[in-house]
Amino acid sequence: MLQLLLEEPSAEVALRIIIPRMIPHAEEHVNYELRVFSGKDDLLRKLPSRLRGYSSWARNFDVRVLTLVDRDDDNCVSLKEGINRLAVDAGLKLHQSGSAGFGGCFKARIACEEIEAWFLGDPAAIRTAYPRVAKSFEHRAGFRDVDAIRGGTWERLEKLLQDAGYFSNGLRKLELARTLAPLLSLDKNSSVSFNHFCNSLKEMFPEDDST
Repeated sequence: MLQLLLEEPSAEVALRIIIPRMIPHAEEHVNYELRVFSGKDDLLRKLPSRLRGYSSWARNFDVRVLTLVDRDDDNCVSLKEGINRLAVDAGLKLHQSGSAGFGGCFKARIACEEIEAWFLGDPAAIRTAYPRVAKSFEHRAGFRDVDAIRGGTWERLEKLLQDAGYFSNGLRKLELARTLAPLLSLDKNSSVSFNHFCNSLKEMFPEDDST
């Protein structure tokens, strides 16, 4: 049983497209659920009680929990350590890369800035979906490290698209996720957080799993 905890609907939309691409026949072999909260504050507020619930499930089931939250203005390391402490306090064990067995297992992954950094990490996907976007935008100083963009990643992506004549009335996050998620390269993304998340998902959700 794999539980993915997400803070926003656009992440759910993207992952419902990405997971089957990354792990073929996933739904046929593993019971997994995407649970969406009303933002980061709501997720963090409800996380302790939800993790205690998963810990009780783990007495009888193979429970795997992966959470995805934005860093925003928090320190990435401190945020992850705090979330991991909540998991340990709830009685879950932290999954280590390469470790065997799960039981009650938890792994925190922090999407530095916002999920839009994952989209900016694949400029080819953006230009395929929105061909008027500048061909060399990824070489500009503000886009070279998509996980380090300051001042709002989605705002930066919105401006990029609006400058090319798209989303003149404002960025529609769900539409963007539905459009770009099928186009994202799963192994050629410049977002470190995207690559870490994909690796974590593969480790906790093995392709040959029959749970």
